[in-house]
Amino acid sequence: MNKEGGLSHKLHGLDHLRAFAILFVFLYHYGRLFPHPGWVNNISEFGWTGVDLFFVLSGYLIASQLFLKIARQNKISLKEFFTKRFFRIIPIYLVVVAVYFLFPFTHEREALAPLWKYLTFTQNIGLDVQSNGTFSHAWSLCIEEQFYLLFPLILILLIRFKILHKGFWLLIIMFLAGFVIRTYCYKNLVEVAGQDIDWINWSKWIYYPTWSRLDGLLVGVTIAALLQFKANFSKKILQHENMLLITGLLIFAVTYFVCSDAESFTASVFGFPLVDIGYGFIVLAALSPGSFLYRRKSFITAKIAALSYGIYLIHKIVIHVTQNQLAKFKVEDKSNSMFLICVVIVFITSLLLNEIIEKPFLKLRSKILLRKKNIQ
Repeated sequence: MNKEGGLSHKLHGLDHLRAFAILFVFLYHYGRLFPHPGWVNNISEFGWTGVDLFFVLSGYLIASQLFLKIARQNKISLKEFFTKRFFRIIPIYLVVVAVYFLFPFTHEREALAPLWKYLTFTQNIGLDVQSNGTFSHAWSLCIEEQFYLLFPLILILLIRFKILHKGFWLLIIMFLAGFVIRTYCYKNLVEVAGQDIDWINWSKWIYYPTWSRLDGLLVGVTIAALLQFKANFSKKILQHENMLLITGLLIFAVTYFVCSDAESFTASVFGFPLVDIGYGFIVLAALSPGSFLYRRKSFITAKIAALSYGIYLIHKIVIHVTQNQLAKFKVEDKSNSMFLICVVIVFITSLLLNEIIEKPFLKLRSKILLRKKNIQ
């Protein structure tokens, strides 16, 4: 859910997609967790896939930075990489965690998971949303953080043993392993003979854990690898921006029907990778110079994209508190007015957090990295 410098010539299209992703997730959570106007569910039913789009984008952006260093024959600096990630992700995240633990009235659902799970980014492992439903959306950030920790280490090992050229095979093996793992989890941990599928157990073993949700990140890494190391092949692909977009939308449409029963075996095993592959084609379209997504710059989507991380972290708190407070003034909780007010307050809150926390820490990060570069 983050963007970095150095790829600005490609980011207009990705900003559009990031803005779409956060709006899709926002509508999904608004429709599932809070009183809402009837029309919200009509357009947000598939909104859970917005997280998958974030995974694809994150995999692409992070891998692109590291692959670019490799292509220029520069060493991957773990200190530089983790410094970038720390100052981009941790400050505002810790603020939100502190708000949740210090002010119980902000809890939108049941109790929080133990604090150590948030601090170690392991909250998604064994997550029981029936007991620990508050701030449950941190699960996706946990997966990304685990990815950020392991991915550069794997690359360094591949380079050290001079087998980087076999990295595509590793991506394929990991992608296929996801099918095997989800099949095993479904058949042995979710599907109980003579009983209906329990949604809580299904989400614990299929929806939230890292081992079931790496597909999107792997798709993003694959896109970055193709564009960086298979330049001639990727150049030919990017010339067909309309076909890429249509293919992605068609796969997305097929997935909608595949996942109509989200807890079915077919949806559980094949739904996530289909969604991620579909989004992968759409990301490729957004990276194609001939695409309207690539060429059209929008201040609105750029601003929403810039605020997307903050919006993702705080939107449940803001909606919950806003609806509770406005109920005292007899504002109908399912009204369009309530929805509009919540949207505005979420945007204003994320904007304030961006100015007060995110930007200052990013400036500090730049100073630290520049000082380190000057010393070298």
